[in-house]
Amino acid sequence: MKTPSFRRLLAAAAMLGAAVALPAAAENEKGFKFPDPIGDDKGPGTYTYPTDAVYKPGSFDITEFEVVPRGNETEFRVTVRTRIEDPWDSPAWGGNGFSVQMAFIHIDTDHKKGSGVQDGLPGTNVRFAEDEAWDRVVIISPQGATRVNSEIGLKAAQWKDRIIVPKVTRATGKTLIAVVDNDKLGGPPQTTWGYQVLMQSNEGFPDKHDLLTRKVNEFEGQHRFGGGSDFDNDPHVMDILVPPDGDATKKQYEILSKYNHNVKCGPGTEPCKPEDLAVVPMVYPHAAGK
Repeated sequence: MKTPSFRRLLAAAAMLGAAVALPAAAENEKGFKFPDPIGDDKGPGTYTYPTDAVYKPGSFDITEFEVVPRGNETEFRVTVRTRIEDPWDSPAWGGNGFSVQMAFIHIDTDHKKGSGVQDGLPGTNVRFAEDEAWDRVVIISPQGATRVNSEIGLKAAQWKDRIIVPKVTRATGKTLIAVVDNDKLGGPPQTTWGYQVLMQSNEGFPDKHDLLTRKVNEFEGQHRFGGGSDFDNDPHVMDILVPPDGDATKKQYEILSKYNHNVKCGPGTEPCKPEDLAVVPMVYPHAAGK
């Protein structure tokens, strides 16, 4: 008969195995659950956190993304590695109960070439493939809806009918939650839809061209990520979802590294060209569940 200590050893071994071999996505009629590797919150593998203590290790490390349809609405959940906190007292400025994180949930509803938007939102510095362009994007921001809508009007007005500010945004434990009416999505989620989550940091005083995004510079600062470029050809993204075949962490680093390292483009210089930016993929439940 196994002793309790031996059973604990078996449990520990099982946990270690789960950490090495990422489980497949879960797909059913109720939604979509997708795991993401732990410890890959380094963008293309070189990014570092700002030096201020509010940016705790794991704050931008996605560990799970979930889509939960409920009647006429859908709940989106983005879980990170560390407990989500509110060091800047967001309710005092009309916020949603957290301060540091921000996530952009991109949705491809038709997987058709020539349909949707290939550009990333201002300040993310990424692109999407022609047959994986986004049709909707849900913004999970600590800023209140009034501020977010104002920023959309100033910096992304051409896509305002595609950008969704949730009717409910909140955080609990390690999870960011957004509740959206299905009519805003174009209908209830389908298993043919694709998703991509870009993990960023909320910037209360963004550049005039950026949609509340925090910059990545060559060297980290108190409120700046490091390990990238001082221009706008590098992805300003700390973590993404990656299709679940092979080494997902390595694949993420490869995806986000494929930008033009030799150009100096952005505000104050010439605009970045589409070919200067990294292209991020969508993850499709019907494919991820295979």
